[in-house]
Amino acid sequence: MQTRTIRVLVIDDSLLVRKILSEGLAKDPNIVVCGTAGDPYQARDEIVRLKPDVLTLDVEMPKMNGVEFLRRLMPQYPIPVVMVSSLTERGQKTTLEAMAAGAVDFVAKPKNGNLEQMVDELCTKVKIASTANVSHWKHKQYAPISAASVGGSVIGNKIGGQTQSLRICAIGASTGGTEALREVICGFPKSFIGTVVVQHMPSGFTKMFADRLNSLANVIVKEAEDGDLIYDGRVLIAQGGKQLEVIRIGAGWGVRVFDAPLCCGHRPSVEQMMNSVAKNVGNKAIGAMLTGMGADGANGMKAMRDAGAKCIAQDEATCVVFGMPKEAYQRGGAEMLVPLPKIAQTLQGFLR
Repeated sequence: MQTRTIRVLVIDDSLLVRKILSEGLAKDPNIVVCGTAGDPYQARDEIVRLKPDVLTLDVEMPKMNGVEFLRRLMPQYPIPVVMVSSLTERGQKTTLEAMAAGAVDFVAKPKNGNLEQMVDELCTKVKIASTANVSHWKHKQYAPISAASVGGSVIGNKIGGQTQSLRICAIGASTGGTEALREVICGFPKSFIGTVVVQHMPSGFTKMFADRLNSLANVIVKEAEDGDLIYDGRVLIAQGGKQLEVIRIGAGWGVRVFDAPLCCGHRPSVEQMMNSVAKNVGNKAIGAMLTGMGADGANGMKAMRDAGAKCIAQDEATCVVFGMPKEAYQRGGAEMLVPLPKIAQTLQGFLR
């Protein structure tokens, strides 16, 4: 239960949006809007003066966009940040860049202009962000991302194996997971076993996220489509807004991507994916639970382990939010807690 008051600084170039967000956040008894800022320069001064717990930050602003602001802010003042994003392609690209630059999470502005649902989501994510560990950004040198890494698939330029996997890796993640997944997946060799991933993310963002990872990793990464086969050297990212299950297809496995209700409050859900892995893959699977709030996937990972799978979870020190990994470990799904830099190596060790 939330007991402490969370001080929020709202940063947006629109006076109207600042008013809407401030009034919406203030309705939550655990949140106080301690100030607002119309541009990053004003925001910098207000951060020093007000010392807020969390920032909300528009991705696109004059003078300096939200991403560049984060790149300068986080090494000096690591503060949990929730981005306010547009659903345009440009907005999606900028949001993924912001996550790489240190943002904890984001909310998307609705197409229909109805901000009530978005504000409710923002309140929830601000409270989650207030518990986030962003101390690792202190004095960190930001590594720029190439334009290719946030848009435009380059799958066709990779040589991917067409060998259906004899074993499968299942990974779940939520808050802070986009960058944790980047580190893990970029640690896989190009022949790593077929992998399925659920990262909590809305529709429209998962394809661009998959394309970004694909441009960085040794393996092929793509957004999962219904009927995709699971090959060695291939990572399938669950589509936002749909559920994903691993099913038996011929001598190997593939994925079913379909419309279905929320599971554990999410769509896609780690729980639904991991339960299907437990049922259809059994002891031929390995699994990892990365940073995230809540318990989505904890029982699914326990089912995987009961079926003979080897499973691990990210340790508290390297998590942005030690929720999902903690639950997976405490419920017996994960056999050990592993620092993020060693997760790819540990998963590879299970295959020897």
